Amino acid sequence: MNKNQLLKTVTALLLAVIGSGGAIKAQVDPHFSQYFIQPMFLNPALTGAIEGDYRVSAVWRSQYSNTLTTQGISAEAPTSKNLNLGLNVMHQSSSDGAYNYTNGYLNFAYTGVRFGDHQVVMAIQGGLINRRFNVSKLQFGDQWVAGLGYNPSSITSENFYKPSVTAFDAGAGISYYDGTAGKKMNLFGGIAAFHLTRPTDPFISGGEKGRLPIRYSVHAGARIFVSDMFDIVPNLLYMRQGNAQEKMIGAYAQLYGGANTDLMFGANLRIDDALAPFVGFYHKGFTVGMSYDVNASSKTAGSISRSSIEVSLSYVGWGGNTEIKTKPFYCPRF
Repeated sequence: MNKNQLLKTVTALLLAVIGSGGAIKAQVDPHFSQYFIQPMFLNPALTGAIEGDYRVSAVWRSQYSNTLTTQGISAEAPTSKNLNLGLNVMHQSSSDGAYNYTNGYLNFAYTGVRFGDHQVVMAIQGGLINRRFNVSKLQFGDQWVAGLGYNPSSITSENFYKPSVTAFDAGAGISYYDGTAGKKMNLFGGIAAFHLTRPTDPFISGGEKGRLPIRYSVHAGARIFVSDMFDIVPNLLYMRQGNAQEKMIGAYAQLYGGANTDLMFGANLRIDDALAPFVGFYHKGFTVGMSYDVNASSKTAGSISRSSIEVSLSYVGWGGNTEIKTKPFYCPRF
């Protein structure tokens, strides 16, 4: 197995985090269907865009019949100094322990650019990214013998230069939202770029100069007021990393059940990949969400199962600081 084949095999473990058949060539970042539960992964400019003093969130995702699991946690808060702060950590691993991916970032968002009720936020993030392989649990082409199959005692000729790599990583983004009260439709959107430092990928001997490709993210949507009891939020997402791309469109409805209770339901479609219906329940600051990805592409029909389940939990709280009040941010709650 040559270097390119090995890299494709490794990144194939991450098929469920991407949205197109050719993505195994480049994209390696984990992905959530409920992407707004980890907003700083989508765009660091979404840091602290909440109606409260702070928010903490967690999400868990199982893919390929539990072949891959991904967990994410985050915490964020606005301040009174036109600066929002946040921390997000994500971990993905294969069930056999052969592959692990972990990253953690601090996020800083400047919120001082306003035009009436219209706001532009600019942000940067910096942190660490670690990718590691347990080479003893990987299988290589020269360990397979014709007519006999895989021979675990066979010694491979492949040589890992570094089975574990930790590097500094950075990203930046900008977002816009319309916080005008009383409108029938409020728009929001943004663009971001991740891995601006281009961390190295020196796993295979001879590939020491390989670098992680930049991931670009573009997102937009609107909150459409239907009645005092009902809102609709259509949204779209486009991501590209190297020669991989993901296109997602979707919408959810929000039903108001009272001053402290909402019900949300809808679906996202990753074009040429999967449909992800979801449902959520909000009560007194807590939001619980669940989604389930099902195959929605003839290109992958009959291939390995691409279904996955995802569960999220977030809490928005007030710390008693009445001076810190953010304008409503019109985006999906999860």
